[in-house]
This record gives sequence, structure tokens and C-alpha cells, in this order.
Amino acid sequence: MSCRQEAPGSTQDTLETLHLQSGPGTPWGPAGGTGGGGWRQEGLEFPSWDAMQRCLSTQTDGEVRIAEVLKEKFPLASKLKVVDISGGCGAMYEIHVESSEFKGKRTVQQHQLVNQALKDEIQGMHGLRIFTDIPKQ
Repeated sequence: MSCRQEAPGSTQDTLETLHLQSGPGTPWGPAGGTGGGGWRQEGLEFPSWDAMQRCLSTQTDGEVRIAEVLKEKFPLASKLKVVDISGGCGAMYEIHVESSEFKGKRTVQQHQLVNQALKDEIQGMHGLRIFTDIPKQ
């Protein structure tokens, strides 16, 4: 199993740096350029941060599959996030589930429910980080 890793200086790193450095007085900040709808520099026109983020935020097949299983098993989940933290090869995932279905259960019991829901998917994984929570009311 080979994992793809983005090298430092990749497009994603550059976009994250631009986003972190954005702010008033910068061409890509909310008060600069064209008001957040994109920006121009030296005759080049660049899309807004939101547009660039949408282009780069595609999910892997594994992330989609795991999210679908979790949505089915936890229909009351108010938040659900699945991230392939192995560089895209599906060897390790980080999962965040917030659901009222966890109410009254200890953390270890909540994690057992997630593990049980993903028992088939876990077979092909190297590791899994699970974070669960109950919605604040």
C-alpha cells in the first residue's frame, strides 16, 4: 500500500499560507483585492479563497464510504467528519462524530459503537482515531 504525500511547498500548503496571512490590507483578505470575490496581482486574476478551497476539498473514496456508513448507523448525528490522515491511501482515518445517541454512554462505549459500525471498513485500516461528543444544548 503506497500513500501519496504532498511535498512541502505544495499547492495546499501555499493556499493555507495565503489564508493564514489574509486580512485587511492583503490582496486576498476580506478588505483587499475585490472584496473577497478574488484578487488581481501583476495582471493575473486569482479566484477567491472559498473557490480555491472548494477545488481542493475533494474527499477520498474511503472518506466518502466511511461517512456514508456512519450517517446510516448514527442518523441523529449533528456533526460528522472523516479525514484520511494517511496521505490518501486509506491506511488511517480520523473520525469525529457528535450525536445525541451517545447520551448517557461513557466515552469508551461511544467509541465501541463507532468501531462496531465500521467493523468491515476497519479490516483494511492500519489505524483509526475516534473523537465522539454529545451535542451541547
